[in-house]
Amino acid sequence: MEDSFINKAGSDHIQSALALPGRDLKPRKKGITSVIDWGPDTFGWGGSDIGIRSALECTADYIDFVKIFAPNLLLIPEQTIKKAVACYKDYGVSVYAGGIIFEYAYRRNEVDAFLQLLRRVGLDALEVSENCVSLSRDERMNIISQLQRQGFQVVYEYGAKDPDMPMQLEDLDGIVADLHDVGIEYLTLEQSELDLLASQKPKEMEQLKAREWFSRALIEADPYRFPKQHATMLSEFGSDVNLANITLGQALRLEGMRRGIGRAVGYSIFTQL
Repeated sequence: MEDSFINKAGSDHIQSALALPGRDLKPRKKGITSVIDWGPDTFGWGGSDIGIRSALECTADYIDFVKIFAPNLLLIPEQTIKKAVACYKDYGVSVYAGGIIFEYAYRRNEVDAFLQLLRRVGLDALEVSENCVSLSRDERMNIISQLQRQGFQVVYEYGAKDPDMPMQLEDLDGIVADLHDVGIEYLTLEQSELDLLASQKPKEMEQLKAREWFSRALIEADPYRFPKQHATMLSEFGSDVNLANITLGQALRLEGMRRGIGRAVGYSIFTQL
């Protein structure tokens, strides 16, 4: 048996030495993966603590943030959401409420009722977005200030769901500076905004990528375009790009792609040997 492929004497050493290319450990400053929990869905079972726990046993080390898909806060029983939130926290994953229901509550002047719901299910973080509403600078900063005073951590998403013109980079620069001043480190860039900018003003897309703060931006991906679009983003922005809108069922595979494994990334791990 001395000519076997792996002999017994060497097997323990080989197992301990073999590892994929390294990545920063949590809490990371780059290469962030932000998951969207769509609940019981074909993209990966979320919504309940049973499904979430099964997923996180495999992927908790690779998921930094989780956003509860906004309408699920009103569609799924509160007790189920409460268990789901607690499960994420048990595994060291930051979890927050998606922004659309905040916008809905804001338009209905029912933000206080929305915050009460968040407290009941154990959420102490929420997304402030402008997907379907438009806020002035004073309105935006006043809302964020009020939420922070009430003990909520604020996540901000920039951009409309259906923009009619490309983003103005100078306006975005100002928002980023405002967020930084109140302690919000990251912002999410709405996928629709990026698609429009890339198609109509590709040169400005390059200018966006060159911004100093771009490394603190989370780029929304389209779950329906996985893995091709995600591989393109890894190629264009680097393996440590911050990606959002990843589903529970895609998180582990994305982590492999970040390390260079998968047909979508051309098994680039072998170019690193």
